[in-house]
Amino acid sequence: QVQLVESGGGLVQAGGSLRLSCAASVRTVSSYAMGWFRQAPGKEREFVAAIMWSGGRTYSADSVKGRFTISGDTAKNAVYLQMNSLKPEDTAVYYCAADLTGTGWASASWGQGTQVTVSS
Repeated sequence: QVQLVESGGGLVQAGGSLRLSCAASVRTVSSYAMGWFRQAPGKEREFVAAIMWSGGRTYSADSVKGRFTISGDTAKNAVYLQMNSLKPEDTAVYYCAADLTGTGWASASWGQGTQVTVSS
């Protein structure tokens, strides 16, 4: 099990930027992948972006492609989500997740979430 702590959320105007951080209690390379998910009020949690530590490949949802960038720092046991050109529909609680074994996000460890609110 790994503890994940997100930070960096807040209130921003449409078109603005935020950078989310996720600090892990164990070496990030001990996990298979780490990712960001979000959940808006009344909606299901959805995938935003992920990074695979082996090879550094990244993936992102179509809704955020070209605007959000996931990155990691193995020396700091951290993963980041740079969010640019934010839209009101990006408003959600953002969660960091760690897939420790490569068995998928359903069995991942999760952080408590950080609120991102984008005003129009």
